[in-house]
Amino acid sequence: MENTDSTLFDKIFRDSNCNIVIAQAPNPPLILWVVAGLLSLIIPSGTLNTVFQILANGALFTWAWLELFQGVNYFRRALGLVVLIGLIAFQIQNL
Repeated sequence: MENTDSTLFDKIFRDSNCNIVIAQAPNPPLILWVVAGLLSLIIPSGTLNTVFQILANGALFTWAWLELFQGVNYFRRALGLVVLIGLIAFQIQNL
């Protein structure tokens, strides 16, 4: 359902069904990021903490990558890019 008269607002915030999409139900990578992130806070040190941090970072990277290349609108794609850049910058800062 392609509308050739779509406005900039439509291109940024609407999906292919003309629904405004800013937030969506969490998908598996985002759920894994939340769970692994919380577990890494509960277990503050050691091997398990490292595993949970790696899982959390990998899940957030996957979510951001999927949003960047498969997001339903330009807003979601930009959100994926911002999160991806932020995640990389945070990891570089912690080297």
